[in-house]
Amino acid sequence: MVTVAQVSIFARTLPRAYEVVVRDRLKFRVGKIVFLAFSRDETTMGFGFPKEERAALVEANPEKFFLPSASDMRFHWVEAYLDQLGEEEMRELVLDAWRMCVPKKVAAAYRA
Repeated sequence: MVTVAQVSIFARTLPRAYEVVVRDRLKFRVGKIVFLAFSRDETTMGFGFPKEERAALVEANPEKFFLPSASDMRFHWVEAYLDQLGEEEMRELVLDAWRMCVPKKVAAAYRA
């Protein structure tokens, strides 16, 4: 199980990522692109994820992942229950979401 605090600490380490609060929800952005967001009650985490792969992710782990609201289906986005995620899995999901938003050279420099 991971907490919002653990996710936030990791997300703050990513180059060009910054934290904002929008309508009482904590979100992380790169530029104007949101790559990570938490529900108001801090039980779920939404993150950037390839549209073409999200159905398979949700079907494989419905106790852990779920599709976003109908209005957010147009975005590259999926949701997860924080109490179902381990720390290593959370780091991988957040890092992949961040990589979708930054220039390739920034992601490559972070890997190095």
